[in-house]
Amino acid sequence: QVQLVESGGGLVQARGSLRLSCEASGRIINIIRMGWYRQAPGKQRELVALITSLGRTNYADSGKGRITISRDNAKNMVYLQMNSLKPEGTGVYYCAEDRGDSGGMDYWGKGTLVTVSS
Repeated sequence: QVQLVESGGGLVQARGSLRLSCEASGRIINIIRMGWYRQAPGKQRELVALITSLGRTNYADSGKGRITISRDNAKNMVYLQMNSLKPEGTGVYYCAEDRGDSGGMDYWGKGTLVTVSS
């Protein structure tokens, strides 16, 4: 059973920073992609950042220059460093894995809430 557990969310003022962590229950070294997604209140879940097994990254335009995704294969952890946060960054942040099973993300965590106050 694959489990992803997010942590690090909380309340932060605009222009502040947060670092989210995702702990995977299994080894992530060969996971095709791992990603962070955000679901804002009343909106659909959307991509924030992706990182491949080779360390290549991809970011939503809204976060470029302010957000960094990284992974520590030895610890089976994925991180999301968010700087200069904006109120529109408020939402539940989910960690996800792509193991090549479905054509998309195959496993999801339960999320961690980030609230950015103005």
